[in-house]
Amino acid sequence: MKRIDRASRTAALLATACALLGMAATPADARTDISPYVEVNQVLAFDLSNNDAFGDDVVTYTSVAAGIDGTVQTRRIEVGASYRYERRIDWSDDLANDDVHSGVVRGRVNVARGLSLEAGAMAARARTEAGGGDLGFGVGDNDNVSQVYALYAGPTVSANAGPLEFGAGYRVGYTHVEDNLAANTTPGQEEVDYVDHTTTHQATASVGMAPGGQLPFGWIASAGYEREDASQLDQTYEGYHARLDVTVPVSPTLALLGGVGYENIEISQRDILVDAGGNPILDNNGRFQEDPNAPRLLAYETDGFIYDAGILWRPNPRLEASARVGHRYDSTVYNGYLSYATSENSGVNLSVYNTISSFGRSTVDTLAGLPTDFNANRGPFGEFDGCVFGDAGAGGCFDTGFQSLNGSNFRSRGANLVWSAGRGPWSYGVGAGYAHRRYLAPDDAADFNLDGVTDENFYLNASLARQLTPVSSIDGQLFANWYESGIPGAADAFGAGAATTYSLNLYRGLSAQASAGLYVNDLEGEPADWLGSLALGVRYGF
Repeated sequence: MKRIDRASRTAALLATACALLGMAATPADARTDISPYVEVNQVLAFDLSNNDAFGDDVVTYTSVAAGIDGTVQTRRIEVGASYRYERRIDWSDDLANDDVHSGVVRGRVNVARGLSLEAGAMAARARTEAGGGDLGFGVGDNDNVSQVYALYAGPTVSANAGPLEFGAGYRVGYTHVEDNLAANTTPGQEEVDYVDHTTTHQATASVGMAPGGQLPFGWIASAGYEREDASQLDQTYEGYHARLDVTVPVSPTLALLGGVGYENIEISQRDILVDAGGNPILDNNGRFQEDPNAPRLLAYETDGFIYDAGILWRPNPRLEASARVGHRYDSTVYNGYLSYATSENSGVNLSVYNTISSFGRSTVDTLAGLPTDFNANRGPFGEFDGCVFGDAGAGGCFDTGFQSLNGSNFRSRGANLVWSAGRGPWSYGVGAGYAHRRYLAPDDAADFNLDGVTDENFYLNASLARQLTPVSSIDGQLFANWYESGIPGAADAFGAGAATTYSLNLYRGLSAQASAGLYVNDLEGEPADWLGSLALGVRYGF
C-alpha cells in the first residue's frame, strides 16, 4: 500500500506539471520554454572526519534521473514547473537504493475577467530532526532525511461596483511526510512527534475602497476562516477573524495604516498513549499514538479583539515598505515588509512575521506565495534545495518550515529575505531567514509534551551562475543553517556546505557536467563531521 500511495503522489505532481504546461503551450503568442531531460551521474562521497557519520568512509553510487523544466506565459495562463525523479543505485550495499522526487509546479489560469484558478505542488527532502545530520545537498546516505510532498488549489475572485472593490478566495492544501523517519539522534533527548499528513482549508472575503475616491482615505473590511486537520493525535486547528483596515495618505509617498477586528483560534488534540512509566508508545514509523480512552485536550485558545497601526512608504514605483505594531495572540506583535526592485531583473524582498502556524500550513503558504515564473534552485546533484527565485526578488524558501518535521503547532516569529537577479551571463539568488518557535500543546497531556518549549533557526541558501561561453557554464551553491533547541536533551546543530558544477554542451542536447562539494555537520558536544563529494555525469535534453 505504501508503494501505491507514493506512486499516486508522484503521478499527481507529474500530472500537474504536464497538464498545466500542455494547456499553456498552445497559443501562438505564448512564451514557451519546455525542456525534458534524462541524466546519469556517477557520485563518490567520502568521509573526511573518520567519525562514521555517513556510514563507510567512501560511498559510490550511480544516479539515474529524468525531469522537466518549463515556463509558459500567455495572456490567460501562467505556469512554471521544475520536477526531477532520481533513482540511486549503490555499488556495494552501503547506500539505500532510494527514489528521490524533487521539484515545484505553480500555475494560474485566468478563467474569466475577475476569476482565476491557482494550483501548485512540491516535492522535496527535509531534515527529520533539526538536531541531527544535515542534508548536504542530498549527497550520500543520511538517516535524518524524510521525503515531503505538498499541493494546493483554489479559485480567487475580484470585481468592482463603482468605487467598491470586492475580493474572495478559497484554497485547499495537503501535505504528507513519508514514513522513513529517523529515531532521535541525540542520546538522552526526549521523544519528539513527527508530521504524517495534514489537510487545510482557507476561505477569505473582502470589500473596500481605495483612497482618493469618494473619501479622502481608503478602507477594507475583510473576514477569513482557516481549518487544518492533522492525522497525528487527531490534531485540529480552527481560526476565524473579521477586521476593518484604514489607509490615510499624509503625502504622495507616505500613508498611515490602522486596523481593528476580532479573532478566535482554537487548537485541540488527543492525548498521547504512554506506557506504565509515562513514556510515549511509538508506532512502527516512530510517531506518537493517540490514547483512545482519553478526552480531547485543548492545546491553545485565543478569543478577543485584535488591532494594529503602522505606516506605508512608497517613494517610487520600485520601492515599497510597510511596518505595523499591534495586539494579537494576547501579546504585542510586530510585522512588516520591504520590496525593492533594484533593476528590471533584480530585487530584494524582506518580510517580518508573527503568527501561529504548523508544518502543514507554513509549507502550503510558502508554496502558494511562489511566483509562476521561477528558477527552482538545485544543488550540484540536481536535488531541489528548498528555495525558488523569480525576477526582481520574487520567490521564497521552505527552510523555515523544514527546520524540523515536528508535529505540533507553534507560535512563530521571524524574518525572511529573498534576493535574486540576472544580468547578462550572470545570475544569482540568496534566501536567508530567522525563525523563533514556541510550541503549543496541552499542559494537562501526558508527562512529555512540548508546551512552551522554544527553538531558534537561522538559514542561508545562495546560488551563483555564469555562462562562460555559448557551450559552457559554471555555477556554485552555498548553504548554512544554525539550530538551537529547547527540547530537553536535544543538541544545538550547525550545518554548511558549498559545491560547484561545470557544464559543457557536447552535441545537440547532449551535455556533460563535473561537480565537487564539501559539507560539515557539527552537533553540540560531538566532533564535527566533514563530507566531500565528486561527481561526473551526462545529460540529454529533448
